[in-house]
Amino acid sequence: MTPLNDILQFLPCATPDRWVENALDNQATLLIDHANCEKKAASTAMTLIHRYSENFVLLNKMSRLVREEMRHFEQVIALMKRRGVTYEYLSASRYASGLRDCARKPEAEKLVDILIIGAFIEARSCERFARLAPHLDAELEAFYGSLLKSEARHYQDYLELAKSAAGDDVCIDWRIAEIAAIEHQLIEQPDTEFRFHSGPLL
Repeated sequence: MTPLNDILQFLPCATPDRWVENALDNQATLLIDHANCEKKAASTAMTLIHRYSENFVLLNKMSRLVREEMRHFEQVIALMKRRGVTYEYLSASRYASGLRDCARKPEAEKLVDILIIGAFIEARSCERFARLAPHLDAELEAFYGSLLKSEARHYQDYLELAKSAAGDDVCIDWRIAEIAAIEHQLIEQPDTEFRFHSGPLL
């Protein structure tokens, strides 16, 4: 099974066709919010590094992720510069906050949930790159295609860390399914503003 096929099985639904149409109609916003997502992904990984400094496996995986996400950020803003896209302020979509709001409060359970949520965010990003790439110009198609491998690895890293944090004898499939149901709703519910992780526009 390819990494992308694994991701498609992991996610509860496909990105709606309408969202793809919205992305093609809002390519400047797509790039700006993509840059924001890369920056936030690096920030989230840094937060985990600071909060869980005793977990050496987590530290190594998140350190690598920070470097890769910031490299992607640099690549996106370079694309924006070449295309004359101004890096304007954009409000955040409800996607990441909607997922994080469901994280349990006790510390051990919260870590498991945050890692599962990280897996969903990375998996959804990968799926959207794959959905968009064939519809974009040659430069963007090549760039988004180049991101698939690293984003797929980030998803796998988060999922492995979540299973490790829960403990070898603990099954987290039920919790993944609960978070998947929330992710499904966030992806398919209509939105009033287009964002990289938004639902389809009303």
